[in-house]
Amino acid sequence: MFAAERRQLILEMVRANGAVSLRELARVVQTSEVTVRRDVRALEAEGLLDRRHGGAVLPGGFTRESGFPQKSHLATAEKTAIADLAAGLVGEGEAIVVGAGTTTQELARRLARVPGLTVVTNSLLVAQALAHANRVEVVMTGGTLRGSNYALVGSGAEQSLQGLRVSRAFLSGSGLTAERGLSTSNMLSASVDRALVQAAAEVVVLADHTKLGSDTMFQTVPTELITRLVTDEPPPHDERAATELQALADQGVEISVTGSGADAGAGDALPPGRQARQEMPLPGQRRTQGGHGGGPGGIGPQLRSAAALADGTVGRVADLRRR
Repeated sequence: MFAAERRQLILEMVRANGAVSLRELARVVQTSEVTVRRDVRALEAEGLLDRRHGGAVLPGGFTRESGFPQKSHLATAEKTAIADLAAGLVGEGEAIVVGAGTTTQELARRLARVPGLTVVTNSLLVAQALAHANRVEVVMTGGTLRGSNYALVGSGAEQSLQGLRVSRAFLSGSGLTAERGLSTSNMLSASVDRALVQAAAEVVVLADHTKLGSDTMFQTVPTELITRLVTDEPPPHDERAATELQALADQGVEISVTGSGADAGAGDALPPGRQARQEMPLPGQRRTQGGHGGGPGGIGPQLRSAAALADGTVGRVADLRRR
């Protein structure tokens, strides 16, 4: 494939998806990441796209949000590995909240094997992934359906989460920086994600390396409230993504990197000579996990409202320690 043809295909992919990783671009155009990086630089010089850490985005500063069909084909291997690692954080009989997103959907597929689990979610895709799981209870929020990501948003969703208390929240977003934390491009989605955070004792962010250093319009979780980040290892050339991981670790975020063999810390992904600080929450800011209650045994999945759960219908949620 000639350079002009390659660059035209790269440009079409970025325009269609909003943001594409170098790995994905290299796979589609069937060349090396080094060559793709050179093409991206040339297209950026012409003002046709912007380079981001490990990828390319539409020009104009903040990245726009892609729809579900586009997101589902981006960084699929990375999302699968992140979901595998994050699933190991969930124990039998826990009550958790899971936000909307393609990475959280992958996580939900793996949670189907956890007995006695209660999952509160505003995502139809997460609920669908767990709909036939034995001994997993699925609790849906209320709200208005947002078709682009199959999530329930609005005041109905936020009100149904009031009074809820669970052990962990698992969230993803459009961008993650040490300065602002997790962010997304949609105001309604951001508002519901903030309500999910308020319901949890710990916050776990799932984000592949292409989102590190990207900033979008609406903050969902400030850095000081993120307990743990589960991510993939940035490519060796992606110094800025590794630096972002170091900055997050310096602020007390526990870093779990897929394929590193470590459960916490970003040591393998950080620049030479740097080490992540592990298990170092900031005083008065990091939330610790409460106790885990029991789960419903021997029953099939049930769809219930979050408002009913918050009212005490299921006692194990109320038993979790308050922040």
